[in-house]
Amino acid sequence: MTTLGSAYLGLDIAKATFDAALLQDQRTYHRHFANTQDGFAQLQTWLRAHLTLPLHACLEATGCYGEPLALFLHQQGVAVSVVNPLRIKAFAQSELARNKTDKADAALIARFCATQRPPLWTPPPPERRQLQALVRRLQSLEAMRQQERNRQDLEAADSLLAAGLAEHVAHLERQIATLQRQIQSHLQAHSSLCRQVELLQSIPGIGQKTAIRLLAEVPLLGQYRSARQAAAYAGLSPRRRESGSSVRGKTRLSKVGNAAVRRALYLPAVVAMRANPLLREFAQRLLLAGKPKMAVVGALMRKLLHQAHGVLKHNRPFDPNYAPAT
Repeated sequence: MTTLGSAYLGLDIAKATFDAALLQDQRTYHRHFANTQDGFAQLQTWLRAHLTLPLHACLEATGCYGEPLALFLHQQGVAVSVVNPLRIKAFAQSELARNKTDKADAALIARFCATQRPPLWTPPPPERRQLQALVRRLQSLEAMRQQERNRQDLEAADSLLAAGLAEHVAHLERQIATLQRQIQSHLQAHSSLCRQVELLQSIPGIGQKTAIRLLAEVPLLGQYRSARQAAAYAGLSPRRRESGSSVRGKTRLSKVGNAAVRRALYLPAVVAMRANPLLREFAQRLLLAGKPKMAVVGALMRKLLHQAHGVLKHNRPFDPNYAPAT
């Protein structure tokens, strides 16, 4: 049921454009805009011409395409929610939606916002957003370098492509080195980030690279009410499959969350099986109980994220003997 006294803005984001659907007083208004700062200003003008009630805007978490608009609206004092696309998909299925167009999707998101009242989004601090941009660019360059190295492996030394591939790899390596220096300079320029990286590195199994990636990909790490919220954000919460007396499926990771966080934690979890005293004991118990090794690694990834959230939340290095006050 739509809450009286509010208007709801559904935003369907694409790379170059976005569609807006304004739901107010049982009426829906539509408009198409460029996904640029000029388009954001036009959206603001359009809203001023139609709005008579407080506004709650909602968009899907589509990475870099939607973040500038979400930030713009937040800075204008608009309540903004950024939700997992799977929630919107499930809501569409519950409505038995048959059509899928940008216009229809924007209206769907507006109705989702009106009926589900998703939690409000808080943008990460500027230094965290800048760190995220640097880290994601670094990962893109590293992926390109690996692709070119793979191509080099397929080419003979006297191939006509060999020289060009070697030159491109060398160019990518120079760019990667430059970005790595920029990341270190950025950390040095923000003492709070330096402190957080040091705290995360105090956890056995987490090195500097993983610590930086966690800060970049989980902007609110250390600020959630509980570590379970951080695990849910990363898709590391367990998902049980049971129904009646006959269905007893295996418990698996939900994977409904940020896949980059899971990729960042996989190798540290493997290392933690022998280097982290608390997680080593935990892993041994699971293995003795007959859990598959990959299931154990998934559980360790979740525990590592719990520990990372804990050291940042309490602003103290990892202590294997620490026990919270009761």
